[in-house]
Amino acid sequence: MKLTDNVLRSFRVAKVFRENSDKINCFDFSTNGETIISSSDDDSLVLYDCQEGKPKRTLYSKKYGVDLIRYTHAANTVVYSSNKIDDTIRYLSLHDNKYIRYFPGHSKRVTSLCMSPVDDTFISGSLDKTIRLWDLRSPNCQGLMHLQGKPVCSFDPEGLIFAAGINSEMVKLYDLRSFDKGPFATFKLQYDRTCEWTGIKFSNDGKLILLSTNGAALRILDAFKGVVLHSFGGYNNSKGVTLEASFTPDSQFVMIGSEDGKIHVWNAESGMKVALLDGKHTGPICCLQFNPKYMTTLKMWVWIGTMLANAVSRSSTIFTVLNN
Repeated sequence: MKLTDNVLRSFRVAKVFRENSDKINCFDFSTNGETIISSSDDDSLVLYDCQEGKPKRTLYSKKYGVDLIRYTHAANTVVYSSNKIDDTIRYLSLHDNKYIRYFPGHSKRVTSLCMSPVDDTFISGSLDKTIRLWDLRSPNCQGLMHLQGKPVCSFDPEGLIFAAGINSEMVKLYDLRSFDKGPFATFKLQYDRTCEWTGIKFSNDGKLILLSTNGAALRILDAFKGVVLHSFGGYNNSKGVTLEASFTPDSQFVMIGSEDGKIHVWNAESGMKVALLDGKHTGPICCLQFNPKYMTTLKMWVWIGTMLANAVSRSSTIFTVLNN
């Protein structure tokens, strides 16, 4: 089923999960779209089956805490940042709940964590004003960049380049094979004093870059020219909450939650708002993603809809959205 304005408008809440006792801070889909894993401020990792629409297993990271959880290319392993004791990144086997490897190096909280879409490389950005490149097979940092401000970072969909958003005013693009030579492109944007950049993502077709903030504004850039194509606003975020924005897998639409529990959807090409989804959520929608795979048949679409808007707030509720 093709995504259209009307299809998006027809989404409704289908299921609610209440597995957590505190805020869910992050979640991630497996690359095959069959499972999703969440991390929470209650130190738990909850694994969900997207096809069955139910929780499968709960693990805990009581000592170190857990945030920014990411699947590797194996559906039974994850990496995540720590929010207790230190700022080490940890590599965990979900099968036996054992750590495979530790990645020490950052001296302040990790704010960006992204797996390469093609291999075992991953990238991290921190409040210590560094970006580090890693390989799952080695505990040693494979590359280190000292920056002039707080970074956000992400890989492009082909895993050949990565983007670094620096100091909420500049986007730099690096070739992964020669990043030590500096960026091959730098885009300077007008600085907005009212908010800071909290995330950067490429669209799946590699043509667009999405910048999310802790304010009530999003920007879409042309990934080749750095030109701001659209600025999206009109959603509530008066308290400076970090709200995750996402593209749909076909790169057609951009969506974000808001502090009043609604989901706003825009057409990425035209910049027009096409949908406002109200799941009657009781708090801010901090995390929102679309299933990366299931969208070719009605059965598959139902389950991509089921995991469209995993809306997470302090009530620790995950809303799932289903197409009518």
